[in-house]
Amino acid sequence: MNAISKVLEDEGFETFLPHREGMESYVLRFSNASFPSTVSGIRTRMDYAIFSLDVYELIERCSAAVCNLNGRVPDEGMIVEAALAYATSKPLVFFKDDIRAPFGGYDNSMLTSLVRGKIVSKLKDLPFAVMDAISQKKDSAPLSISNDLKKAIANGKRISSILEKLPEKMFKKRWPDEVICQVIDES
Repeated sequence: MNAISKVLEDEGFETFLPHREGMESYVLRFSNASFPSTVSGIRTRMDYAIFSLDVYELIERCSAAVCNLNGRVPDEGMIVEAALAYATSKPLVFFKDDIRAPFGGYDNSMLTSLVRGKIVSKLKDLPFAVMDAISQKKDSAPLSISNDLKKAIANGKRISSILEKLPEKMFKKRWPDEVICQVIDES
């Protein structure tokens, strides 16, 4: 994900990585901690905050969504993000340079059909694919989204404004640029 982001940023795109700029960067270290049942409500609220911020960033702030399909099966959160992008007519690009896939070498058709099977396999081709997807976006009617999704977006906007006020590197771990460049060079 960091390599994908770097390739796009090097071409002038701004990116949002949930694990880098989102709530995840603050709470991932606690994700496998076993909370006593008396504080289990905290986990539910934390999960909703993560969801809200990601939904806000995707629907309100992003011009396009780039989804990484690498892995034997794609990440569950990415699948939700891809479906939301598709449902809201957000330009969508899939990337996969990994041969692992669950269905005879293919990913689930319910996912790959969101981009009609067009999947970018080289990091260097991503900026062009994103620009192409954005240029092909047709103006559509105003979105009709559920009240629950509107509430999540409003909550995410509030969380985003709070996070923007925090110190840049507070609690965040970043991959060294050398590691990211090595991944890019090997692609």
